[in-house]
Amino acid sequence: MTGEVLVIGVAGGTGSGKTTLTKALASRFDGDVTVVEHDAYYKSHADLPFEERVKLNFDAPEAFDTDLMVEQINALVAGRGVECPTYDYARHTRAKETVYLPPNKIIIVEGILIFAEKSICDLCDIKLFVDTDADVRILRRLKRDLVDRGRSLESVEAQYLATVKPMHELYVEPSKRQADIIIPEGGTNLVALDMLFHRIERHFAQLQD
Repeated sequence: MTGEVLVIGVAGGTGSGKTTLTKALASRFDGDVTVVEHDAYYKSHADLPFEERVKLNFDAPEAFDTDLMVEQINALVAGRGVECPTYDYARHTRAKETVYLPPNKIIIVEGILIFAEKSICDLCDIKLFVDTDADVRILRRLKRDLVDRGRSLESVEAQYLATVKPMHELYVEPSKRQADIIIPEGGTNLVALDMLFHRIERHFAQLQD
């Protein structure tokens, strides 16, 4: 354990339900949770023309500035707020804006590839892997990219076949072995959620003894 601060890692394939699970935890422990998303730490490619940025592999560990993420998680655990980067998915590069993340009792680290990175695994007190069928995940990703991220159907399909699927098989699926708990269907699994709630509540109760 990192002490009074509880660091929870939430991993799983694209569209698996990681965000739903994270929101359920944040809602239960309202005001005590800060969420750190791996996606916010995509490296900046402002030096490349858009046509080149589109071709990059965004589904491999080297696509992320993980060193910065680890540095900022450590700062949060130490009680210091951070200016988290943001990412422009339509332009495929880091945005100029940052978002302030406050320190908190619970730090949730969410991302597809977080368990493929030992430096992130080592920071997590509890490691959760959300496991969902591939057909469900691709439908969710398709809806998200088309509606929320302004992508075209052709670009989503091309990216899925070129990098998302092969990188899932190469990095994401094997990283499941790092998890403490594998949760089918994520935030809709009420039994798993109830167990998690009690585990977290017990942690804070022990701190008060």
